[in-house]
Amino acid sequence: QRSSDCFTMGFFDADLSYPTVRTERMKHKRRRLVQGPNSYFMDVSCPRCRQVTVVYSHATTAVECKGCSKKLCRPTGGKALLVEGCGYRRKPDH
Repeated sequence: QRSSDCFTMGFFDADLSYPTVRTERMKHKRRRLVQGPNSYFMDVSCPRCRQVTVVYSHATTAVECKGCSKKLCRPTGGKALLVEGCGYRRKPDH
């Protein structure tokens, strides 16, 4: 009777060989079932001239617009911080 209590409490509800997408996304990039980077490229549109520029998500230098020289993002310790008004779209992984 004691071992059946574990099943009713939900101890073995999660299948470790098939983790959910939500739990995998929260794990560290090297501890996931399939390792992969957290960074990505994105298309950023300038709020002034609407020109699209490709920016790396973890850029270490400030990125300026090619058309009007307005700053699009500034570096932080991790991900680059987009300037207010800039629209972005994440590029596909392939």
